[in-house]
Amino acid sequence: MAREKGLHDHWYDGIVDAFRIYIPGNSTYHTMRARNARTGTWFILPFIIGFLLFMLKPIMESFSMSLSDVVLLPGQGYHQTPVGFRNYHTALAVDPEFNKYLVEEIGQMAINTIATLVLSFVIAVILNQEFKGRTLCRAIFFLPVILSSGVLPGIEHQNEFYDMMGGLAESMAESSGMDISATLQDLLGASGVAGSVFEVVFTMIDSIYDIVMASGIQIIVFLSGLQSISPSLYEAADVEGCSGWESFWKITFPMVSPLLLVNCIYTIIDFFMKNDNRVMELIYQVTYQDAKFGVSSAMSWIYFGVALAFIGVSSFIISRMVKSYE
Repeated sequence: MAREKGLHDHWYDGIVDAFRIYIPGNSTYHTMRARNARTGTWFILPFIIGFLLFMLKPIMESFSMSLSDVVLLPGQGYHQTPVGFRNYHTALAVDPEFNKYLVEEIGQMAINTIATLVLSFVIAVILNQEFKGRTLCRAIFFLPVILSSGVLPGIEHQNEFYDMMGGLAESMAESSGMDISATLQDLLGASGVAGSVFEVVFTMIDSIYDIVMASGIQIIVFLSGLQSISPSLYEAADVEGCSGWESFWKITFPMVSPLLLVNCIYTIIDFFMKNDNRVMELIYQVTYQDAKFGVSSAMSWIYFGVALAFIGVSSFIISRMVKSYE
């Protein structure tokens, strides 16, 4: 009982402090943390205003549609008939593909998130070193952010030359009768050497293109964190006789670890919004081809809830694993 009371008091104090940051005349208002919070609020204020003006109403209408049977009326918009949670039941228990695609995408998301975080952190550490051509290398690793934005993903998936090259690669693999990745995976599985572990590793290898294309922002975030570490810490560690490996685990990783939470949340959201996500494609099909607006809205809210759940679980785990420094 005392523990529950303490947890309640902790949340209550946090909410009170959040409001005191913006209210003059108290001790919290004049702290550096409060000043930084108010500055950050000014930066996100355009998004907050845009969300309230342009996104809040469609979101509420989407939730209302998920609880209704929606019928289009030519020239008059649409009519909603409340049906409770029937659309959610249809999405989860009747539709033959939604659950299957959802489970597959969740598994792929978990693998890609881990691989993206590891790859982006390793590349950021390398790009933070002093070597010739470092600026060019940074620009090259940031190119996936540009290539994966705007109309380029559509060009990639609808370009005839791209499709021809993909078909040629598949034809060569079929004509040779050997897929190196699949063959090596079968050999390791037959030998009984950690089959499930190697299955995850080969899944990452097969998705290396998507992982690299999705790691640009994470590299920049990690790189900014690495550059904020004071060189005096490494100088002191060198005087104490620490090796490069020890300095990495005692200084570099602990100082950058808070950014793991930021990058993890960004990576999860980015994966759930990908153009080639099969759940998104199914929702698009149900909406615009089948014209089942209520069912598609229910699918969207289920998908949104799963994304929030993974963000919450990831935040809970990472926030207890990383160290935070003022």
